[in-house]
Amino acid sequence: MDEILRGGIPYGSTVLVAGTCGSGKTTLGMEFLVRGATSGEACAHFTATEPSVKLLENIRQYSFFDMKMIDSGLINVFDMDVLYSWLGLEKASFDLQDVYALIKAIVDIVNTIGVTRLVIDSVTTLCYKIKSEQLIRDFLFTLGKKLATLGCTTLLIAEITSATENAHWSSFGVEEAIADGIIVMGDVERMGHLLRYLQVVKMRGTQHSRAKYAIELTPLGVMLTPMLKWGALNDRAGSWGA
Repeated sequence: MDEILRGGIPYGSTVLVAGTCGSGKTTLGMEFLVRGATSGEACAHFTATEPSVKLLENIRQYSFFDMKMIDSGLINVFDMDVLYSWLGLEKASFDLQDVYALIKAIVDIVNTIGVTRLVIDSVTTLCYKIKSEQLIRDFLFTLGKKLATLGCTTLLIAEITSATENAHWSSFGVEEAIADGIIVMGDVERMGHLLRYLQVVKMRGTQHSRAKYAIELTPLGVMLTPMLKWGALNDRAGSWGA
């Protein structure tokens, strides 16, 4: 990723990681935190799609992850449902006051712990509770601005149904305009198999590659390999190479 981005994600950026089901979004996000924790950075993961216990159980299969990082407080995992309950936000949808209470709670946690790397998985699940498109925009813009002020680099995991060129790179159509960067993760079919890929569509402050890279989720972490372009003829449509 550092090579693709010509040095890495700029400090304090808010990056949208948009991907289809099973494309490796959560693994990428967790490895982002692990690499920071390995360097002694304080990291946090807010999980909205599954309980933290299940998240940690699934991620333990990777040798790059060490539970000692959780025990020592280098990586802090928070359940959004618990945060909602703590804030008294146990309702189907959030209004303006609720949204700003949620922003304050997240920012306070980041500030108190001194978090420099944050993952919210997924922002899509969180935004389903915010019924207004304008309110979603305000939420993401304000949260990103406050986190950047604290020097926190943030990955917002987003769920999309398709990663084709003509599709939105977000569920609500507003996330991509606000984010400093967009990383798209999806699948392509090759000889009857689904091959994961990653593509950096946008990253402010970098001269990044926009090529597609094949992803392999290995015990050591997310491995990326350059992919060849499609052949010009339809009968060459199975000619993905690496």
